[in-house]
Amino acid sequence: MLAKERRRRLLELVRLRRFAALPELVSQMEVSESTIRRDLELLEEEGVAKRTHGGVFYTGSSPKFAHFDRASSSKWVEKRAIARETAALIDDGDTVLFDGGSTTYEVARLLVGRPLSVVTTSLPVASLFASDHRSDLVLIGGNICSRTGVAMGPYADKMLATVRVRKTVLSVAGIKEEGFFNNNLLLVETEQAMMRAADEVIVVADASKFGRQSLAHLCPLQAVDRLVADDRIPAGWPARLEAAGVALSVAVPKEPCGEEPQTSVGDEI
Repeated sequence: MLAKERRRRLLELVRLRRFAALPELVSQMEVSESTIRRDLELLEEEGVAKRTHGGVFYTGSSPKFAHFDRASSSKWVEKRAIARETAALIDDGDTVLFDGGSTTYEVARLLVGRPLSVVTTSLPVASLFASDHRSDLVLIGGNICSRTGVAMGPYADKMLATVRVRKTVLSVAGIKEEGFFNNNLLLVETEQAMMRAADEVIVVADASKFGRQSLAHLCPLQAVDRLVADDRIPAGWPARLEAAGVALSVAVPKEPCGEEPQTSVGDEI
């Protein structure tokens, strides 16, 4: 069997099980453990699997949503760098609340297998942790956006009012001097409820979001505790954020700019 076909079959096994033990994969694939380990290492580099002690989690693309498919490759390299920087800010044992943007999905994907309590409004994010025995998962309900798989609206807001978390991680569509913006009024109200639930609010945004305004104003700059952006953040913004009391973490992409993703799920809502 060719290596490419073997890895395709291996990925399908992991995808169907969500978590697969190493001995199980060796038996199913009828190849050596060292071969399975090498293949899993490559799949992890592609972002579709996450190795852990004794096995591997599937972290590839989640349920298909039209909006996510259209924007799946947008700023992927920068998003992955931002995700790595943000994941390093999450401590084992933290309770973390995620919205449904593509960058927050990348953060969540890097956290699979760690001991965390995860709360989310996103079906794709929830699917990452549903079979992770090391994490506890709470899925917020409400009106589900068919384009993104994200819950929002009064039912979601009411449930969020009963939740308390250590960190909330949000994505945005735009950042201007007036603050942060997203392009859905119901979503913004739900994200405001997510902010109220948190001790610390972290916004993740690539450089293209700066200077952009969208339909609905989420909050002023000073309402956010930390912003994680890539190293192309426009001049003047680091000082502006510092003046507003927002801590800035700058992520440096490891991959060459313009590299296309193997799999991904979407863009900010």
